[in-house]
Amino acid sequence: MGIAAQFRRLCLVENRRLLMVISVAIIIAALLQCFALPYWKRWSLSTADEGSLVVLISNATFSNNLRPRPVNVSNSMVNDTYPSDLDEEVGDGNETKETSTDNLSPAKSEHGELTLNIGAMLGKSLIMGYDASTGDDSIQATALEIGHGNVLQAEKVDDKEAAAGLTFGGVQIRAGIVPVVLPGISAKNGGKMDTESSTSNAFFPANETSADNVRGIAEIQPQISVSITQKKNSPQDSISTLNRGDTQPMSISQMNSLLLHNLVSSHYVRTKWYSVRDRELLSAKLKIENAPILRSPPGLYASAFRNVSIFKRSYELMERMLRIYIYKEGEKPVFHQSKMIGIYASEGWFIKLLEGNKKFIVRDPRKAHLFYLPFSSLMLRTTLFGQNLQSQRDLEGYLKNYVDLVARKYSFWNRTGGADHFLVGCHDWASRITRQYMRNCIRVLCNANVAKGFEIGKDTTLPVTYIRSAENPLKDLGGRPPSERHILAFFAGGMHGYLRPVLLQFWQNKESDMKIFGPMHRDIEGKSLYREYMKGSKYCICARGYEVHTPRVVEAIFYECVPVIISDNYVPPFFEVLNWEAFSVFVQEKDMPNLRNILLSIPEERYLAMQLRVKMVQQHFLWHKNPVKYDLFHMILHSVWYNRIFQISSMKM
Repeated sequence: MGIAAQFRRLCLVENRRLLMVISVAIIIAALLQCFALPYWKRWSLSTADEGSLVVLISNATFSNNLRPRPVNVSNSMVNDTYPSDLDEEVGDGNETKETSTDNLSPAKSEHGELTLNIGAMLGKSLIMGYDASTGDDSIQATALEIGHGNVLQAEKVDDKEAAAGLTFGGVQIRAGIVPVVLPGISAKNGGKMDTESSTSNAFFPANETSADNVRGIAEIQPQISVSITQKKNSPQDSISTLNRGDTQPMSISQMNSLLLHNLVSSHYVRTKWYSVRDRELLSAKLKIENAPILRSPPGLYASAFRNVSIFKRSYELMERMLRIYIYKEGEKPVFHQSKMIGIYASEGWFIKLLEGNKKFIVRDPRKAHLFYLPFSSLMLRTTLFGQNLQSQRDLEGYLKNYVDLVARKYSFWNRTGGADHFLVGCHDWASRITRQYMRNCIRVLCNANVAKGFEIGKDTTLPVTYIRSAENPLKDLGGRPPSERHILAFFAGGMHGYLRPVLLQFWQNKESDMKIFGPMHRDIEGKSLYREYMKGSKYCICARGYEVHTPRVVEAIFYECVPVIISDNYVPPFFEVLNWEAFSVFVQEKDMPNLRNILLSIPEERYLAMQLRVKMVQQHFLWHKNPVKYDLFHMILHSVWYNRIFQISSMKM
């Protein structure tokens, strides 16, 4: 009996211990369920209705130790290589493969669905959360199912909520599964990668995708892989979805108004003290404002200018007065050197011609009105990026160190905060890497996007000039007379960005007088055919690529073809003085369906006048090995001079 009783008591003790262990396990499991489930649970995907858009994204959590950067996943695979931006030809219709978070790079999946990178319209779909395992703020990727007819508008959600409760335009979000990669980290080896350059390596097939599936992306928005069930709606129904972000694009008339406002305002950086050179500039400004009226000044076509009298007077004073100091600091190839051929050749030609100039350059910085920062954005990108520097932020830091060096050694930067300094950059990244530490400088940029920090009236646009021969930059100059231009409109180029695929979708093989193509062959015959199309067309379509600029604007002028600029928010070159509406056509991206009607509605007399003005302004867009009056080199200098003068116009003597 005693042994049996002890055995029963022992069993009861063991049972109690077992129950306690089970209870603790249940509690732990419940706690894990509460904390871990919102981050790691994978949701099943229900079948979407016909014509709906299904977004498949995992609920993986990734660290946010640094500022959130774009996540780019295409077809569930990450491209962790850097695209080459040097080997692309522009003459045959290709621009550089420089990437941006503004572009869409769709590809076709193995299931026949299209995959494209999309960001701004899902802006709120990345919800800031808290990672209990690391203690860091984190980003939770969510998933959506959105009908084609719904407007994408994110509703406000608690930062620590799981994504499952989000709605867009009243449509309930549903979750799906697609791997998400840590921003800035390669999926292959965990090493750092360029989040600005990682894109899908597939083009947007114009013959497979309807324009209603195209969306734009804002500049700094996460990119997510999206699976789209195609629906053949009329492209006319959704062309308005091309506009990126929440803001409306700025029209050319609005840019004109902004220019006039900025030239008379005093919101720019004020100098700590006014030098003799400042007073000289103010004196020049008064002479410019009181310029004698000229009807037909020799060498200039009055109707192509905003005010030819003011331009003529300003240019003469620049030739007589302007003095520039070039900082000697900085080593080649990033400083004092750049390429003289290719799509970014403008900055190379400017550096070489300015440093070899004896008229404008002074050795004593105290005699200078302007100070040139002689770095090449192209060489900075190609020489240091991916080797010593791993991100655009690193490139910014590199330039900051350079500015700090200049500021310590000289007093001129600190006197004006850099307002009397200027830089010239043609690479797509130049705008981004200079807008913080060099924001007060006069920036001469190819990527002149007024929606991304380009300041009309302070900054000025550098023309993108594709140079094929450094020995003969004027090779093949000119085109046929208007009577021999039988093609209404021509475009050929790579499918870079979101706009060009839509251009082809609307107009490729649609009308016999609309010669709209994708990339042309890069052999001798292909390049020759491209030039013949440019020389024989009335209008040359200048559609933006990844960024707002395109070399086709200058190419059209080079071949005496009227430019048709389709690039919202792009500020054309020498906007301060040239009347672009007198010799070119501006078409907003949303008006792509009406492109042919817009061109056909232009009276023949107006076309002939525009084409004549194109020939007259051609001299302002040409590089010469030895600069000549009114050429591209002098026009760039004049824009810098002109903008600087009107920055200090309100100073009190």
